[in-house]
Amino acid sequence: MTTVRKLLEAKETAKNFSVEASQTVLDALKVMADAHIGAILVTENGKIIGIYTERDYLYKGEIEGRSAKDTKLKDVMVSKMITVTNETTVEQCMGLMKQYRIRHLPVVEHDQLIGLVSMRDVMLAAIENKESEIRGLENYILGSGFQS
Repeated sequence: MTTVRKLLEAKETAKNFSVEASQTVLDALKVMADAHIGAILVTENGKIIGIYTERDYLYKGEIEGRSAKDTKLKDVMVSKMITVTNETTVEQCMGLMKQYRIRHLPVVEHDQLIGLVSMRDVMLAAIENKESEIRGLENYILGSGFQS
């Protein structure tokens, strides 16, 4: 079973992007756009206190009459984050993402953030696992002399 640890090891960049809660939504959007990411961690005095995603901008932004340049992140971020550990499996991540309708999971060990996995990371690993399983079954069937 693939774990979050393997997902983090396979990532091209281990950088975790963050912005201060006192900064504006526009500041966060600029960082997200420059880094080509869909979520950013929100900090206060160096401690992570929430997460802000492109979906948050969609649902809590202009539609509600908020201006990105005038809205502070602390007013629209999600402070109750669902987190996972290095030992969480891909299947468990998929279950959490489905249950809570989220696309990003912060990875925490001993109260320290060590990474962030996205739905894309999880889905690619799940597909790879299924493809491997299929290859194994095909090899078993072909090796057993069974013909369809």
